[in-house]
Amino acid sequence: MANRKPYQLVSREWKNEDTTFEIKGVCIGKDLVMIAGPCAVENREQIFTISEYLSKLNIKFLRGGAYKPRTSPYSFQGLKTEGLQLLREAGDKYGLAVVSEIMGLDKIEEFCEYADILQVGTRNMQNYPLLKGLGKSGKPVLLKRGMSSTIEEWLLAAEYIISSGNDRVILCERGIRTFETATRNTIDIAAIPLVKLLSHLPVILDPSQGTGLRDLVKPISLAAIAAGADGLIIEVHNQPEEALSDGDQSLYLDQFSDLLPNLRAQAHLRKKHFDFEASYEFSHLS
Repeated sequence: MANRKPYQLVSREWKNEDTTFEIKGVCIGKDLVMIAGPCAVENREQIFTISEYLSKLNIKFLRGGAYKPRTSPYSFQGLKTEGLQLLREAGDKYGLAVVSEIMGLDKIEEFCEYADILQVGTRNMQNYPLLKGLGKSGKPVLLKRGMSSTIEEWLLAAEYIISSGNDRVILCERGIRTFETATRNTIDIAAIPLVKLLSHLPVILDPSQGTGLRDLVKPISLAAIAAGADGLIIEVHNQPEEALSDGDQSLYLDQFSDLLPNLRAQAHLRKKHFDFEASYEFSHLS
């Protein structure tokens, strides 16, 4: 039967079975994937403290912003290349795959040197030259949904990457802009099962950016897994009250570790593997 959708390679009609690929012993698209870390890399002590904590919990993916696209030009803009270098050093020391947001086509070579997964943020979801370049890079790509983008537009953005030669794409729902101001964005939970019906690509959710409130991260995370998400990307900080960006939506270390058993129980119901070290205590850092 002909595929009548505007996207082709990302569709279930093109490939019915789920796309899976392995990084750091975790099967993306099959296992429950947890990506965690600070909104921004601030200094060596901060990123190494958080990385050590994550590694002791057996978390395999470290997120961190090196180039920060902020709404205000006066907000912290990131450590840039130094931030990427610190992420790579921390990742290598503690056995973590590095996930960081790339801002432009001219940064692909640099990011390929330091990061294991290249993240496309909401502002760049329709940066088509960047998407094509990432398709040629061969590196796994985490593609966030644009804040005002439809699901069709989101899947077409993924089509740009795959049609350029790279099928290792992870879709990330991060909330959309609506009239509601009580939360930073409005999480579109329905997008998760809908995209899973339409596409074979793995889908994860960002409850931190999606809500802007750390107290909502746990319930939204559990809701996402129940709705069919293949993983989560969560902001975690050793001192959120002193964070240079997005401290209000970052979990304290002990809050993050407390969340994991609940996620494993939810993952078990969906027959998804989620391995972490529940006995590790690091309360003096939280």
